Amino acid sequence: MEEKNIPKHIAIIMDGNGRWAKERGKMRIFGHVNGYKRIYPIVKHCKDIGVKYVSLYAFSSENWSRPGLEVRGIMQILKNAIKQQIKKMGEEDLRFVVSGRVDELESTYKNLIDYATETTKNNKTITLNLCFNYGGRNEIIDATKKICEKVKCGEINIEDIDSALFSKNLYHPDIPDPELMIRTAGEMRISNYLLWEIAYSELYVTDIYWPDFTPEELDKAIESYSKRERRFGGLK
Repeated sequence: MEEKNIPKHIAIIMDGNGRWAKERGKMRIFGHVNGYKRIYPIVKHCKDIGVKYVSLYAFSSENWSRPGLEVRGIMQILKNAIKQQIKKMGEEDLRFVVSGRVDELESTYKNLIDYATETTKNNKTITLNLCFNYGGRNEIIDATKKICEKVKCGEINIEDIDSALFSKNLYHPDIPDPELMIRTAGEMRISNYLLWEIAYSELYVTDIYWPDFTPEELDKAIESYSKRERRFGGLK
């Protein structure tokens, strides 16, 4: 693959953990544990080929409705992952950020997230954006509230509001829109993910479950992306 065809930002919906576990006669949390093990190889491969930003949909704002045992297991994976990977983040020059309503999380998790983001804030080679307690509609609502507050305080006028200003009020305005969004496990929907940011993203859906998604499968997605013509609503 030529470097010019490598997306700067790849967003991934990591789907299929539960079905992967069920097919093996295991509990759903077994799939989430093995799904977590996929993250480092994929992010490392992205770094090695020149991707600058990776966004991973780890836990949506709607996932709280899942069985308590599964939710508690996912929260434990989050805690263990940050503790285990914080040193490796530094070695890989990886900046860690989280998109979502972090303030709604219990202090144990929020403090860990704050520690990881602060510790890695000066790393520059690649940014991992973990979407946790995230919803695309929530992000749009939260951005709208920020803008309304600025209008109310006289910082901006209503006439100043445009798409560029709106983007600057998203969770991480320094992260560019993803050129490529990948969904594993074959579902043909975007599940309230990065609704504003993926307006012109190229979509790639694979039937492979996330725990089986390898760097080679990622290369297939990038190869497909490289063959496409992005027109942004216009003509070539």
